[in-house]
Amino acid sequence: MKTLQDHINSRKRSGDIEFFIEERNEEYVISRMPISKGMLNPFGTVQAGAMIWLADVTASVLAISCQEIGPDGKGFPLAIDLHTTLIGNQKEGEIKAESRFVRRGSKVIVIRTQITGKNGRLLAKLTSTHVPAT
Repeated sequence: MKTLQDHINSRKRSGDIEFFIEERNEEYVISRMPISKGMLNPFGTVQAGAMIWLADVTASVLAISCQEIGPDGKGFPLAIDLHTTLIGNQKEGEIKAESRFVRRGSKVIVIRTQITGKNGRLLAKLTSTHVPAT
């Protein structure tokens, strides 16, 4: 794309993202995601959906730690609500997600995830609510 308007008018959307779980225990999960060209918006910063995806999956990994998952997927902690506040952004390097429990119930799990960037700068906060699949 040559201009922002070209991008807006384009029908094709594609991207390429991945992240890595750095630490995982019963209390928290920490993940890191390198910023790649495929996750940038037309302004050259991380697309909000990429940050939300990182936070959602990191929180789900934490939620799984307190659930027993059946072979048919019963018990998998399904996210039923994601509330995100986007505070900042960045163009390069990596971003980090840290998920911690707010409530660890048998029927409802609430997790708060912070996304930080360079020098620990807060980029986003996501609160997710999960219930076990039946």
